[in-house]
Amino acid sequence: MTFAPSARKSLQLAGVSALALSALAITPSVAVAQSETPSGSTIETIIVTTTRREENLQDIANSVTAVSGEALTPLTEGGADILTLAARIPSVYAESSNGRVAPRFYIRGLGNTDFDLAASQPVSVIMDNVVMENVILKSFPLFDVAQVEVARGPQGTLFGRNTTAGTIKFDSVRPTQDTDGYVSLAVGSYGTTNLEAALGGALVEDVLSARLSVLSQRRDDWIDNGFTGENNALGGYEEQAGRAQLLFTPNESFDALLNVHARSLVGTSAVFRANILTPGSNALNGNFVRDEVYYDSTFNNPQAYDSWGTSAALNLYTDGGLTLTSITAYETADGYSLGDIDGGNLVTGPGIIPFPSETQDGIDSLEQITQEFRLASSDDQATTWQVGAYYFQSEFDITTVGPNGGFPPSTTVRHDNNLWSAFGQLSHQVNDNLQLSGGLRFTHDAKELVGVVTSIPVTPVSVSDDQFSWDLSAYYDLDDRQAVFARLARGFRGPSIQARDVAFFNPPSIADSETSTSFELGYKSEPLDGRARFNATAFYYQVDDLQLSAVGGAGNLVQLINADRGVGYGFEIDSEIFVTDNLFITAGFSWNETELQDNALEVGVCSQCTVLDPDADLDGFHEVDGNPFPQAPDYILSFTARYAIPAGNGGEWFAYTDWYYQGRTNLFLYESEEFYSDGNFEGGLRVGYAGELSGGQNYEVALFARNITDEENLVGGIDFNNNTGFVNEPRIVGASFRASLN
Repeated sequence: MTFAPSARKSLQLAGVSALALSALAITPSVAVAQSETPSGSTIETIIVTTTRREENLQDIANSVTAVSGEALTPLTEGGADILTLAARIPSVYAESSNGRVAPRFYIRGLGNTDFDLAASQPVSVIMDNVVMENVILKSFPLFDVAQVEVARGPQGTLFGRNTTAGTIKFDSVRPTQDTDGYVSLAVGSYGTTNLEAALGGALVEDVLSARLSVLSQRRDDWIDNGFTGENNALGGYEEQAGRAQLLFTPNESFDALLNVHARSLVGTSAVFRANILTPGSNALNGNFVRDEVYYDSTFNNPQAYDSWGTSAALNLYTDGGLTLTSITAYETADGYSLGDIDGGNLVTGPGIIPFPSETQDGIDSLEQITQEFRLASSDDQATTWQVGAYYFQSEFDITTVGPNGGFPPSTTVRHDNNLWSAFGQLSHQVNDNLQLSGGLRFTHDAKELVGVVTSIPVTPVSVSDDQFSWDLSAYYDLDDRQAVFARLARGFRGPSIQARDVAFFNPPSIADSETSTSFELGYKSEPLDGRARFNATAFYYQVDDLQLSAVGGAGNLVQLINADRGVGYGFEIDSEIFVTDNLFITAGFSWNETELQDNALEVGVCSQCTVLDPDADLDGFHEVDGNPFPQAPDYILSFTARYAIPAGNGGEWFAYTDWYYQGRTNLFLYESEEFYSDGNFEGGLRVGYAGELSGGQNYEVALFARNITDEENLVGGIDFNNNTGFVNEPRIVGASFRASLN
């Protein structure tokens, strides 16, 4: 196991400018000419499981990016959570108004801005082959990760749980018979510490192996409450998580992997800041102070969540080359978040705050059960196939309550979801160059909502739908280093129920099922004799009955709506290159254009900002036809570079940097002069020494900085009461030490 982003590792985050990408794609000889000596390093083969088989990334007819666990180390050692993936991978974005829980992911601009704990998301998050459907489960911290795979576009054939936008798949390091592990400690600004450790190896030779992984992250409270006079009142957190795995391999015909994992979080929810946007401008104004807020509540936005889960993955291998797989999983979670939504107070503001607003939302007794069966043919034949069945069941209560038992009144609703599906996939190697593939999945999805403990009458609501998802693809090898592909796919997201407005004396809202049809053309290559990788994809998709969440506005509503359709188109580029044996660069770019298409669609808007959309019928609701999707960056640029200087005895001095730049991003369904971001960027730097000890042990010491230029980026807003916003994490500077055993 390598313990830092190695100069000889290909599984890096993508990123660089369009100019650099063009240079790599069109004139690679320029990069070679810059080397003092010819480079002998070649990029490594990336094996992914996007097709539920182990395949070379370059052999898949789909736009897929893979990120190694090593490449995540620079991003997470400063205490970052899963949101650190935002804008680090082409066409991938993420944000949250719930602190370190409930992340909302977007792929190619398609996602869901709904902050409710029962919100349905079109991006499916899969951890160790288990779908994490609820937004709380999606936030499980990242540690001891082997690889992250992002598959763009509908993945509804093999991954059938709300995948109209794509999947993000996390795989932990599995147990092996070899003894290996690591320990890592990073300390930084604001009392930030990040401790990780893992140890694995054989318990019974050739029969039983195990791996134990743990994480502890914390940060001191560092934001003062200027209204109450309390120093260091909020901003901190303490998070612990662990994972234990047992791999049972009694013979060549059977294996079983047992996974048990848990997480506990106590800290601060999102930090809302009142009137940090001046009417007519999206620039942060003088009301914004990084380390101070002015809450009239003494609660200071607390948050606490606990979760645990377990899974068993069984594989039976027959003499005829067939593989029967069973994956059984159980997940549970409880917790709450409280937010001072107005972001200030009625006395000193900042700015004008018409009325106070503070709300607590919690999830109780979440239980998710999933079961999947798959039967797959062997890989060593011209025609391969797999068939399977999937079952999903979840139940949880959501409670909304005002401060000290006030408004809104305590309201608890129960959400139930039952889903089952059957699927099949077939691939045929027509000749040495051409492979054709197709898949089909039938899904039945049913949801129900009932009121449990509430002073407000709630009529039970039930919705269900049956749909087919499918995909067709063709992959053609141009030569040993180049290939092209085409893919046509249809995805499905079942009907949704939104009940948060019940606490505010409004009925629950319902959105009908959405379906997406996507077409993409791609090019994959490994030029310069395997010292570079360049992949590019152009795409177009249409979503019919697009599910949207109308959040906020002067009425402070959270309602589900359907748009007639939404369309998106653009392209993305992944690339990496060894400029020399010691300099490794990755580059990525994505351009996404999205558009709502519904000339009758109207939404509520803010009362204190400058709305750009018309209100033709003067009913207070503004038309949003033609607007971009919310939280959909029109482009993302990212870049990483690692330079190493050999130091003898197997050691090296290194410097590593990573950057991203995010284009215009509208925050809501309507457009305004205030609620958008444009030009957000962040960078990081690590410098240090990596060495080897006798006995197969490696170590590394490094200095690091996250958000090294201390950018203050607007990432979200609340629009119903005042021009409230929330921002990115501050600069974290620190030092780290890591030792590993191979």
